[in-house]
Amino acid sequence: MRPAKKICVITGTRADYGLLKNIIKLLNDSDKFELQLIITGTHLSNKYGETLKEIESDGFNINHKIDLNLKSDTPKAITKSTSIGLDGFGNALSILKPDMNLVLGDRYEILSAVIASMFARIPIAHLHGGELTMGAIDDSIRHSITKFSHLHFVATEEYRNRVIQLGENPKTVFNVGGLGVDAIKKIKLIKKNDLEKLLGFSFLEKNLLITFHPVTLDDNSSSNQLIELLDALSKFKDTLLIFTAPNSDTDNLVIFDLIENFVSKNSNAFSFKSLGQLRYFSCLAHVDAVVGNSSSGLTEVPTFKKATINIGDRQKGRIQATSIVNCKPVSANIQKAIKKSYTDEFKKILSNTINPYGNGGSSESIINTLDSTDFNSLIKKRFYDLDMK
Repeated sequence: MRPAKKICVITGTRADYGLLKNIIKLLNDSDKFELQLIITGTHLSNKYGETLKEIESDGFNINHKIDLNLKSDTPKAITKSTSIGLDGFGNALSILKPDMNLVLGDRYEILSAVIASMFARIPIAHLHGGELTMGAIDDSIRHSITKFSHLHFVATEEYRNRVIQLGENPKTVFNVGGLGVDAIKKIKLIKKNDLEKLLGFSFLEKNLLITFHPVTLDDNSSSNQLIELLDALSKFKDTLLIFTAPNSDTDNLVIFDLIENFVSKNSNAFSFKSLGQLRYFSCLAHVDAVVGNSSSGLTEVPTFKKATINIGDRQKGRIQATSIVNCKPVSANIQKAIKKSYTDEFKKILSNTINPYGNGGSSESIINTLDSTDFNSLIKKRFYDLDMK
């Protein structure tokens, strides 16, 4: 019997942990793999809900914690956090010595992890590559991670083609669908009455879930866009407004402050540092629409056949379902988009919405590929030119 493959999963935010959770469980429960888990980023920050506790409550053993000192949101501070991460991952990987590192997405802490992995000659499996988000620095980081990686698990065929276009061998690029859809299909949602008790509010006749992240490629636009959004939301006095916290990018502190100030003045508004995956998905089942600029609005919300009011350019470039209403970050446009989502005509569109990110099963597909792949053959990879077809 061959020795178990040591797979090190690296997670830095509530969002990527929610997507990785099923994979982590499958790895943990299999005798073919030895799970290693490195926790970093906002998981260790009280400001973001200290979501480390959620991972611990799920019963997973954490092998290493890397504190990035997330105390400021300036470019200089994030650069410093990235360098702290590079040093921390170098130390952690020298101790754990995994056979494969598994990472997801486009965060700067993940970029630190893959750079350290390259120096340690540890192959990397990257999830959700090939995507576009033209209003954020994520594109540059995501595509860089692709070039550091050796196995690629993407969410659509278009994203697969883009990863190949970046010079990756088609034999190492697998379209497995969206991990968010996979999570939704497997989770047992909280009933409405129980959810209200957990969160401390009562759903109204109309309900919106709002997530607004920094717009990292536009100077001073995050606060301006959020002010426009809050002005629009202030007009919906009869609607429950549920805010989730922004991620730890540049200008997140001003977003925190603006939201808290708004909530303090509007009795129909509530904010949460972190809902966690179960409560977040359960909220999606009971709200009418999601408002903001989060990727979840495009990749997960369509599975619930709910509307997404997608504001600005942060997610521009992602494949979209018919349930998405795009609008400019201007109060009047946002109000118009929200009202459109309640019309009978749009409700018919919602009833026929198909999520382009698949129907689930991605976690099992990834595990099967990891099981059947010889990791030793991956580390020396050749740039794949398109004329090599």
